[in-house]
Amino acid sequence: MKVDIAENWSHLQDLLFYGAWNERLRRFRSPWTFRGLSEASYRLDTTLMRLGSPFEEFERHLLRNFMKYAERDVVEKDSYWHWLSVAQHHGLPTRLLDWTYSPLVAMHFATANTAKFDRDGAVWCINYEQAHALLPERIRMALNKEGANSFTAGLLARTVASLEELDHMSESPFLLFFEPPSMDDRIVNQFALFSVMSSPETGLDDWFARYPDLCRKVVVPAAIKWEIRDKLDQCNMTERVLFPGLDGLSRWLHRHYSPKHLIR
Repeated sequence: MKVDIAENWSHLQDLLFYGAWNERLRRFRSPWTFRGLSEASYRLDTTLMRLGSPFEEFERHLLRNFMKYAERDVVEKDSYWHWLSVAQHHGLPTRLLDWTYSPLVAMHFATANTAKFDRDGAVWCINYEQAHALLPERIRMALNKEGANSFTAGLLARTVASLEELDHMSESPFLLFFEPPSMDDRIVNQFALFSVMSSPETGLDDWFARYPDLCRKVVVPAAIKWEIRDKLDQCNMTERVLFPGLDGLSRWLHRHYSPKHLIR
């Protein structure tokens, strides 16, 4: 896996927009998706994995009970993947991980926590088009037939009925990305998509070890976090925009007006 260290704002832009030119389209259309973390040392573990062993046994119980008690808010006809998206969006431990098509959104999440400005952050990058080239044939063909680069929840529901079915499609773990339904402005503004592994026990760090050419890690040194943060604020890439509502507005104002000398 390639690891780059950003030197400043301009260098970080160059690193994150690397490979965006599509020669076939003669347009800038990046095949990369991004995830920003406030600490470079963090693993890409799912919230399900963070429950601890035997988390793989909890998965179906968690979602079954979520569907039972949340029925007033999500209608019965909604697909399994719609339900899973809603559960992830509202904090249920799942095997999904949040990603974004936007390098700027990922930069925000790498620099939003000012309590960790004394530590290096990171933006993880995965080539989702190449990852999808490794999918089992039935899933890959469905994506190709649609002429798409990633799944929607609806397209995935027509191809794979559930996580249980996904688990049994291949002996080797595989990774796919799908876009959640536009449930609210937060999903839309964050340009969000989810990753899901075909096995709840396989973490992305382990998968990357098998396919190191499909991923990159861009380290955001602590020394440049203030520059990145201030310039993102000027670009209007803030909590107010990414978390629409009074909570996001309050988080942005609290951070924006906190004196720098009081922040570690």
